[in-house]
Amino acid sequence: MPRILWTREEHLLVFNLYCQIPFGGIHIRNPKVIELAKILGRKVGAVSLKLANFARLDPTITKTGRKGMRHGAKGEEEVWHEFADNPEELAFESTRLLAQWQGRSLEDVAKIPEIELPPEGIERERLVRVRVNQRFFRSAILSAYDNRCCVTGLAVQELLVASHIVPWAQDAKHRMNPRNGLCLNALHDRAFDRGLMVVTDTGAVKLRKDLHSSCPEDEVAVKWLWQFDGQSLRVPRKFPPDPMFLTEHRKRWS
Repeated sequence: MPRILWTREEHLLVFNLYCQIPFGGIHIRNPKVIELAKILGRKVGAVSLKLANFARLDPTITKTGRKGMRHGAKGEEEVWHEFADNPEELAFESTRLLAQWQGRSLEDVAKIPEIELPPEGIERERLVRVRVNQRFFRSAILSAYDNRCCVTGLAVQELLVASHIVPWAQDAKHRMNPRNGLCLNALHDRAFDRGLMVVTDTGAVKLRKDLHSSCPEDEVAVKWLWQFDGQSLRVPRKFPPDPMFLTEHRKRWS
């Protein structure tokens, strides 16, 4: 049987999954890999191999000595670079394709309750696009950090936030860039968002010195936050925070 070449759509769908699962989840026993193989009509091993091929393009993984697959296809490189140039568009397109291949609505795939959406029209389309990309970003960040807060190690997903380093509204080009995100618990997310916490150039948590005196009525919460001062962030196995974004965050609150 002649080998069936992978199409651009298939590459997009595999890349979508690459962004949604931890690096350690790239194997033939992962239910999500099995599910995608069924959708594509491909062997599970072929999809797992394609995921590993994307890993070979991830500098975060290769610089640690984990090579991924030595050789891959041009289509993988094209999708990887396209995402780097326009992550917002590619994230939406890959999710739209997933809905199409599954025979489901985009709203269903993105788990957007119908009651939260306006009637059909431009406003609905705009809102769906935003919600689809927000969900993609959250999944990419949480999976990169193995669904644990990078400060405390908390693993309760309901309390985890995909926190933007450079705010969503401030930098459209990087609002979907996984390296512009941290997986934080809700309290540290709020502290980071308000400049009560920054990350130093050595990757350590640094809390604002006047935190105790500025919030005397919240002594218990402040004491809990303060115990992590000086602690190094948990480094994800893919999509680590870009030092440039962390520097920009520090400067904004200095």
